[in-house]
Amino acid sequence: MRIGKQDQPYTAIATSDAHSITVRGKDLVDEIIGKTDFTSYFWFLVTGVEPNEDQKFFANAVLCALAEHGLVPSVVAARMTYAAAPEALQGAVAAGLLGCGSVVLGSAEVAGKFYADCVSEWKASRDPVEEVAKRKILDLRQTTKAIPGFGHPQHSEGDPRANLLLQLADERGVSGDHVAMMRALQAALPETIGRALPVNVNGPIPAIMLDVGFPLAALKGIGLLCRTAGLIGHLTEEAERPIGFILSGKAAEGIEYDGPPSDLRT
Repeated sequence: MRIGKQDQPYTAIATSDAHSITVRGKDLVDEIIGKTDFTSYFWFLVTGVEPNEDQKFFANAVLCALAEHGLVPSVVAARMTYAAAPEALQGAVAAGLLGCGSVVLGSAEVAGKFYADCVSEWKASRDPVEEVAKRKILDLRQTTKAIPGFGHPQHSEGDPRANLLLQLADERGVSGDHVAMMRALQAALPETIGRALPVNVNGPIPAIMLDVGFPLAALKGIGLLCRTAGLIGHLTEEAERPIGFILSGKAAEGIEYDGPPSDLRT
């Protein structure tokens, strides 16, 4: 049974034979290993072209910005999984990544899609960016309350990571249409939702990366890649200084049962 499109049996990523491995047209041994840093290699694998200096700089910056933020849900899930199955490091890493969604870790992708849609309408309509921002927020509010890239439960006065990324983008002259739209959206929040919100790190990351030419379809991959590094760090610590069962125990202590009582209870 045929499922989906099956008429393009090709890949441009890699091939190999008995003597060589070719990646995106380059010989892995002669042209990449020992000659390319991993961030550049990541960009090359995704896009097929080597990054320029700004692209490499901001890929490095956002990977560092998002790799670690303490005992967030993905880390807790990974450490508890590793405590239960210490023979399966890969399973613990996977457990941490499986929750990458619209609320945690994958929200940069959600924001990026929204910003890209806003920019597309801005260019097509030729309306002022401020008008497009207000219109798009009101449209989005028909189906959701959250405007992606704004607000943070901890950094209520502004996410320091976001502020620095925007400062660097301005200083290096890469702030383009997506950063401009993100700022217009933020400026429109008081009028459209009734209050101002600070930008969080998932605002600048997609806006800047789209402005420097990173593919929209690969935005979630940034969070997955950098959080994998953070999870491996946490799991290495878990092997040496385990807290997975402590986390599990605290969860059991912190949640009260409010279901019906057992008939056997007196």
